[in-house]
Amino acid sequence: MATAYATHSSFTEHDFPRHPEHAGRIQAVWRQLRQAGLLEQVQELTPAPASDEQILAVHSAAHLNRLAAVSRGDGVARLDPDTYALPQSPAVARLAAGAVIGAVDSVLTGQADNALAIVRPPGHHATMGRQMGFCLLNNVAIAARHAQNRHNSGRALIIDYDVHHGNGTQDIFYADPSVMFISIHQSPFYPGTGALGETGSGAGAGYTLNLPIAGGHGDASYERLFAEVLWPAAERFAPDLLLVSAGFDAHWVDPLAQMQLSLAGYDWLARECLRMAERLCGGKIVFVMEGGYDLEALAHGWLNVARALLGSDEVSDPYGPAPAARPSTDIGQLIAAAKRLHGL
Repeated sequence: MATAYATHSSFTEHDFPRHPEHAGRIQAVWRQLRQAGLLEQVQELTPAPASDEQILAVHSAAHLNRLAAVSRGDGVARLDPDTYALPQSPAVARLAAGAVIGAVDSVLTGQADNALAIVRPPGHHATMGRQMGFCLLNNVAIAARHAQNRHNSGRALIIDYDVHHGNGTQDIFYADPSVMFISIHQSPFYPGTGALGETGSGAGAGYTLNLPIAGGHGDASYERLFAEVLWPAAERFAPDLLLVSAGFDAHWVDPLAQMQLSLAGYDWLARECLRMAERLCGGKIVFVMEGGYDLEALAHGWLNVARALLGSDEVSDPYGPAPAARPSTDIGQLIAAAKRLHGL
């Protein structure tokens, strides 16, 4: 089994001290993968920056022009109260999007069976026309559209289990029936989107599936959501490619959220996505780094994803089970409502 690995040393150049989304996040992941000896087992890719054409396939010209203005500046720009950018940040963001594109290329051309893209800044909050939520370019959205435009990959399924709703990805594909977006996220929570009733518009009606859950839910609740909602929705959609926006900020130790996933639970999610890809789209799957702000949970989470992609059964979980996860029975009403709304 060949696993492509896309990352770049320049991802540390986008950095602002004391901000939650800092260079130490990706350095922790790199360190963990290196210490585990996994870098000798993957196919390392050298990413190229995303082009204007690739970016403009999902973002507006105004979005791109705003980043160009940042690159001509001489200090820290605040694009919103949460989102910073340095003069070098637009180039780093282009490289992050390009890394995900490269990972998709490797899978769709058969050079690799699957891939992981360890990138930053993250992307899933970047809408068609706005940078927000630590995100400058929507890496997953750019790569999904590239798969369609370059490889004629007709139907892309994006599963987002970052603790925050991927409002940017939803925004970009909301009216598009060729991309199905499924999100499990804490609610109410930032960015305030992702209600169950947000299901798409026009031709895209029904191709957005939101599962907003209250803080405190853990492994058992996520497993029920996958078994009873995600699987039937994915099987009906029948994707050609599966992209996973993987955030480890739903872990029970994460400082920015209140969910109760464990690393073992996260490993189950990754392996379930792998099973889904193997059954529905010939194993074509790419995992893309989004959030996660406890460095150890983040690093071990990505170590487990890499092991799963490589076919190893080993799971690293230094924290152990969550101390107080809500019972999965509390999610029953949401499951029933989602199935009724989406005809599952």
